[in-house]
Amino acid sequence: MIRFENIEVTFGDFTAIPSLDLQVEPGEFFTLLGPSGCGKTTALRTLAGFIEPSAGEVYVDGKAVTRLPSDKRQVGMVFQNYALFPSMSVWENIAFGLRVRKEKPAESDRLVRDIARRVDLSEDQLRKNVAELSGGQQQRVAVARALVLQPKILLLDEPLSNLDAKLRHQLRQQLKDLQSEFGITTVYVTHDQDEALAMSDRVAVFNKGVVEQIGTPQSIYDESATEFVCNFIGDSSRLTAGFVAELNRQSSHVLDPAANSYLRVEKASLDPAGGNGSAVPVQGTVVSKTYHGLHSRFIVRCHGADIRLLVKEDGGTHPATGSQATVYVQPSHVLQYHPETGVSLRNRLQEVTSL
Repeated sequence: MIRFENIEVTFGDFTAIPSLDLQVEPGEFFTLLGPSGCGKTTALRTLAGFIEPSAGEVYVDGKAVTRLPSDKRQVGMVFQNYALFPSMSVWENIAFGLRVRKEKPAESDRLVRDIARRVDLSEDQLRKNVAELSGGQQQRVAVARALVLQPKILLLDEPLSNLDAKLRHQLRQQLKDLQSEFGITTVYVTHDQDEALAMSDRVAVFNKGVVEQIGTPQSIYDESATEFVCNFIGDSSRLTAGFVAELNRQSSHVLDPAANSYLRVEKASLDPAGGNGSAVPVQGTVVSKTYHGLHSRFIVRCHGADIRLLVKEDGGTHPATGSQATVYVQPSHVLQYHPETGVSLRNRLQEVTSL
C-alpha cells in the first residue's frame, strides 16, 4: 500500500532522515514511534506531500507519488492541534474540504452527516461552534474532516498529545475502533510508547532519523532488537555482571556477563509461581516500595543490580523496606546487547544440556 524507498530528507546541512526503507500494508494501523526530533513526523509529512525528499521515492498502491502535490495523494491528515477553524461551526469544519473540492451542496450535506454519525457526533453538535466542544469532541471533528474526503490513507500526527491522561486512554481506543470500522490504512505518529503498543498492528521505532526496529508491539517489547529500543519501550532494570553470573550459576542458560543486560519489570517476581516453576531465585534486599493502588512497585538490590518489579496489592503480606527478599527470574527473559554496537545478542543465547 505505502512504500518508502531509499528516502533521504535534508534541511540545509542537516540530514533529518539519511535513508528510509519502509512498507505499510493495506488496512494496517502502523505507528512511527520515537522521541522528539527523531524523524518520525518528517517521515509522515514526506508521505503527506508537505516535504519533498532530497532522494528516494514514495509509493502508494505501487505508483510513485513523490512529486505529486499533497491534495493529489488521497491522504487525510489529523494534526497535533487539530487545525480546526474556531469561527466555523462543526458542520462547516467537516465540510471544508468538500467545498474546496467543489462538491454539490446536497452531496456535501449527506457526506457530512453520514461521517458525523459514524464518529459519534450528534445533529446538535454539528450546529455548534467548534470552540464550544470538548477536546475529545474536537478530535472527532478533525478525524471526520479527514475521513469525509474518503482518502485511501489516514495520517495522524500525535492527535492525543494535547489531552489529559484519562481522556487519552479513552480516545485512543475510539480512534482504533474507528480505524477498524473504516478499514483505512493508517499511519500514526507518537512519542508515547503506551499508545503505540496499545493501538498498532506494527510499529517502527525511530532514533536520529534511522528505524531501529519494525515489528508487532509484542515483538518490539519482548524482543527489542537494539539497546535503544529496549530502553525507550517499557521499563527495565539494568543488570550487573554479578547478577548475570548468578543466573548462569543456577541455570542451564549461558548469558554473557560482559553484555549490557536488562530485565523488564514484569518479568521479575517475588513469587516463585511467577516464573512458572522454572525461575532462578536471587537473594537481595528491599530498597524501596511505592504504593500505586492496584499494585506496588518494589526495588530489590541483588548483586549490585536494582531490580524493579511490580507486586499486585491483593491483601497479602509483602516484605518491608530493608528486609531480605528473593527475586525470581527466568534467564531466558534477560535482554542482552553488544556493549559497543547496542545490537541484540538474543540469537546467541544458548541452552546447555547437562550430560
